[in-house]
Amino acid sequence: MRNQMDLLQRERNGLQQKLNDIYTNNARGWLYFRSSFYYISAEKKNWDDSRQYCRERGADLVIINSREEQEFLANVVGSIKGIIAWIGLTDRHTEGRWKWVDGSALITGYWGDGEPNDTGEEDCVEFYPVNKKWNDRQCSATDQWICEKSAA
Repeated sequence: MRNQMDLLQRERNGLQQKLNDIYTNNARGWLYFRSSFYYISAEKKNWDDSRQYCRERGADLVIINSREEQEFLANVVGSIKGIIAWIGLTDRHTEGRWKWVDGSALITGYWGDGEPNDTGEEDCVEFYPVNKKWNDRQCSATDQWICEKSAA
């Protein structure tokens, strides 16, 4: 019986810590969805500087793993007028082979019509919430960005 109480106490403490993390991150402008926190920038930077900003905060540019995550971001980002935001997808290392910032290959893409088209060395990807699609763009261009970090 004592072991069960100890186990329940540890579980409660762990859940309380996660709840505290959620409140703390939300207070700093991070949004919670399905065990991840998301940050949508207000300023604009190029893709590399955007990624650096995320990494300095224990995050990285967002990796979109599901239709639900794509829809969540479209709804949240779409509520901010005029935003176009970098995501963590690039084909810089091998043209046409799109990889996420964690090194994993792109499985499902949500490209706009005719994209990716690599017009003018476009190796980074931006998210258009208006049409819920992606566009390849020159990495040196400036956009807002979306960071993601695990809530675990």
